Amino acid sequence: MHTIAVLALDQVIPFDLSTPIEVFTRTRLPDGRPGYRIRVCAEEPEVDAGAFTLRAPWGLDGLEGADTIIVPGTATASAPLSPAVRDALRAAARDGTRIASICSGTFPLAATGLLDGLRATTHWVAAGLLAVRYPEVEVDPDVLYVDNGQFLTSAGAAAGLDLCLHMIRRDYGSAVAADAARLSVMPLEREGGQAQFVVHDYAPRPQGSVLEPLLTWLQENLGRDLTLADIAAQAGTSTRTLIRRFREQTGTTPLQWLHRARVRRAQHLLETTRHPVERIATQVGFGSPTAFRERFKRTTGVSPHAYRRTFSSPAPH
Repeated sequence: MHTIAVLALDQVIPFDLSTPIEVFTRTRLPDGRPGYRIRVCAEEPEVDAGAFTLRAPWGLDGLEGADTIIVPGTATASAPLSPAVRDALRAAARDGTRIASICSGTFPLAATGLLDGLRATTHWVAAGLLAVRYPEVEVDPDVLYVDNGQFLTSAGAAAGLDLCLHMIRRDYGSAVAADAARLSVMPLEREGGQAQFVVHDYAPRPQGSVLEPLLTWLQENLGRDLTLADIAAQAGTSTRTLIRRFREQTGTTPLQWLHRARVRRAQHLLETTRHPVERIATQVGFGSPTAFRERFKRTTGVSPHAYRRTFSSPAPH
């Protein structure tokens, strides 16, 4: 079982602390077994969480042997990092432990030097300060999360959920991640490259009110050879307006969203069926197996065959 240590620093933000605990605790594998065990760790027995004080069951020794360490945000992002915490995180990194931060948790992670030379993100309000304090870190304020392999960072609030679901998908595949997303009442399709926020020059409609029927239609028609003009015609609008609405409500373009949806569907088919890759390419709407393989690897980092070897169900049908 994968062990996750959640590191509660002084002035920890309760939402950021509870997010990984809730998401990973509820994650179940196809056979019903829990996917993760959780340790809440702290340098001191009691941690100031603002509105309340919490007692952590584990000290910093709980970081040892963990497969993943998560550093939630704190209300005092610029506070100095204690040498004990710094050394513990560096030691874990040397052992190959995956380390992720949520929101302003990027600050203590950056203070260890582990993010030097890497791309990282944090809450957009604090991105400027992060860039000033840690000039060796390439700060990207416009994404939900950044995955560097061993080190991952996320933006504020709900972006922590996105990052947790992304790690579940990395660990156990899209089917398990989709179940976790449903329990969290979160979409699995939000991507790390999606903008954190959109500046509107008018009052926006509630997210999803315009595009929800169109997105449902796209999901139902992934196998069709759809062009931007086809999608605009279905939406009853111009291509220019369609692109603008997609940017505002999803942070991406219609065709990029369609490509990702097709890859997600392909992941599910690779996990749950024995269909040849060529057949799956057709089922999810790619014009050729070569185009499918290239897009799949660009999105997931592995080939369809490698993905199937890792995540296929014990008894696919």
